[in-house]
Amino acid sequence: MRKLILAAGLISMLSACGGGGGLFNRSRPDEFAVSRQAPLVIPPDFALVPPAPGTPAAASVDSSKAAMDAMFGGPAARSPGESATLNAAGRANAAAGIRSSAGDPATEVVEKGATTRDIIAAPEGDGQDARAATPQ
Repeated sequence: MRKLILAAGLISMLSACGGGGGLFNRSRPDEFAVSRQAPLVIPPDFALVPPAPGTPAAASVDSSKAAMDAMFGGPAARSPGESATLNAAGRANAAAGIRSSAGDPATEVVEKGATTRDIIAAPEGDGQDARAATPQ
């Protein structure tokens, strides 16, 4: 009896897989027919010629300067408050290449203590493990 019920169930399941309409066989729009492709057109200016070898490009752009301007916005005027803060911090006394020498192994560092080390080494996040306690 069990085998008969199992066989009937399998036959009914397999008959449901047959074709004819259904959820996956419905008509849907053609995604490529949504818009027409523009025809290929030859550019109207035929006077363009490739540059001769060895000549500088007509629109030579310094890519590193363009990248720096895109990232940092280029030189901008500082506000009076920002200029006063930088002057008070000793802007005139800073070495020009200080950022490149900050990670140098020969750079002298000052030991700030275990508390500062624990704060810097604390894991990211705001969970219980990410909190650093400072002694009072």
